[in-house]
Amino acid sequence: MSGAQLSAIEESGWGTPYRFVQLTNPAFWVYLIGVGAGAVGLFKFFAPAVGPYSAALTSGIVLFAIYLGPWLLLLRHHNRYTAQPGGLLATGFVWGGVAATFWIALPANDALLEVWSKVLGPATASDWGAGLTAPINEEWSKGLGLILLIGLAPRLVRSAYDGFIIGAYIGLGFQVFEDVLYVYNNATSTFGADQLSSTLSVFALRGVAGIVSHALFSAIFCAGVMWVLGRVPEDRKFGRGVLACLVAMFFHFSWDDAGALAGGVDWLAVVLPWLVLLPVELAVLFFVLRHAATTERGWTRALLEPEVAAGVVDADLLTAVSGLRRDRKRYRKHLGSRRRARHLIEAAGDLAHEIATARGEDTPRVQHARAELLRLREA
Repeated sequence: MSGAQLSAIEESGWGTPYRFVQLTNPAFWVYLIGVGAGAVGLFKFFAPAVGPYSAALTSGIVLFAIYLGPWLLLLRHHNRYTAQPGGLLATGFVWGGVAATFWIALPANDALLEVWSKVLGPATASDWGAGLTAPINEEWSKGLGLILLIGLAPRLVRSAYDGFIIGAYIGLGFQVFEDVLYVYNNATSTFGADQLSSTLSVFALRGVAGIVSHALFSAIFCAGVMWVLGRVPEDRKFGRGVLACLVAMFFHFSWDDAGALAGGVDWLAVVLPWLVLLPVELAVLFFVLRHAATTERGWTRALLEPEVAAGVVDADLLTAVSGLRRDRKRYRKHLGSRRRARHLIEAAGDLAHEIATARGEDTPRVQHARAELLRLREA
């Protein structure tokens, strides 16, 4: 095994199993307390809805549960390098939906809004309070989930890319539970009239806005946290990390206070979020994703380079599996088949993970992954 392979295996933590129950780990108990307190807060919040607003609540839960499907497929697609265990990602999702939302953000938001009202006056607080409150309380409540997951799985949560993916899951949990909360609030504001229409209107608005909402904010924010922490030596970029966190908070602020930023001009309040903020936020998201994945791409290349010498992986495939989108696109053109290129890239990625899991040993699983890749190449 080469030194580069050994280094990649040690640094990446790929193949390390995830275990949630860790009775001697303080992070486990903090997580349980947070989710338990959040569950109590959730029950208290929604308990009055049972009966008078049950139609709105039920339809909201069903619609946003369906809404989760495409999101999970999208995040699975982007989780191409680390392939984090599902249990770890579910732990993050639950933290974002239950603990971050109902244990921290809701009471903290109420308290800080009162502070702004007293300090800035009711009118100014009404215009700017949401944007001055949510980015602080909500981004850090979600970021705390990432810190706890580092405590629960220190070998699995190593790089900025790990922070990006896990942050997206934490943010998605927050987003979906908050969406249901908005459904309930909208139903109560109309005294329960025409609850299904009320739910559909919230679903349409929040569903579209969700493209650039908590999942995006948290992915950028948590990648920034990981750059600051620098848990892999070459991944420590303090300035970039702080900037990423601030950018995520600014995006959150600008979205929440778009109306105030538009200065009361109606058409600008519509144009600003959808034609200005949305494309900028997506561009920044992909910029952060590209740079966050640099370390993972290096690990993949290090793990597979000996396979090039052995004739299992060719140079073009190595570049595609460890490269950027443009490299995969070039590989597809080279093969003349999108489907075949995808299968080969996935098989090469699987082989890299099997090598890491086996810690460089030639186990039956590694041999199977290698044979499968050769079969696909010869097909």
